[in-house]
Amino acid sequence: MKRGLFITFEGGEGTGKTTQSKLLARALEEEGHTVLLTREPGGTPEGEELRRIFVNNNGPEWPLDAQVLLMFAARALHLQKIIEPALEEGKIVISDRFTDSTLCYQGYALGYDEEAFKAIKEAVLGDFEPDLTIVFDIDPHEGLIRAAGREAQDDSFESLNFDFHDRLRQGFLKIAQDNPDRCRVVDSSADIEDVSMLILSHVREVL
Repeated sequence: MKRGLFITFEGGEGTGKTTQSKLLARALEEEGHTVLLTREPGGTPEGEELRRIFVNNNGPEWPLDAQVLLMFAARALHLQKIIEPALEEGKIVISDRFTDSTLCYQGYALGYDEEAFKAIKEAVLGDFEPDLTIVFDIDPHEGLIRAAGREAQDDSFESLNFDFHDRLRQGFLKIAQDNPDRCRVVDSSADIEDVSMLILSHVREVL
């Protein structure tokens, strides 16, 4: 059986990742693909519990080591129990966030040491990387306005200052620049349907 495809959606607050992940999953299913939609932190019952603990206990205020290790603990479970088995079954896996978010949030935006991050990543993931990463780019002001209007408020980072969100944006753009074979940047301030069609075209190229 042909191995599946692992797609990650990355970006700051209010970029529309969750909406677009659902639209992409629906479009791919209509084309006959089997799709698994998941998210981080989370993806497994244990990972969702770790997410709840982080959100409900002022996670952004924790020491950075604790934040990073929690994210990778949830990610190890996610990879071993959900992502890898689905890829072995030939499914297309779409994850709302993955390792790039940890590098951006705890690393570029909050200052966690990049070499320490790389060491933990290698220990947990080895050389595993997404096949395609869509980086959603939006002006942080607009993104925060969008995020404030969401019904589900389970993101601990929205209340941090604008400088944090600007560093976050620049971090994601840096990752995209450093990984041109894997990453595609989309302007998520554009019309939802236009963004959806652009993402689908990127996925078709990889398929």
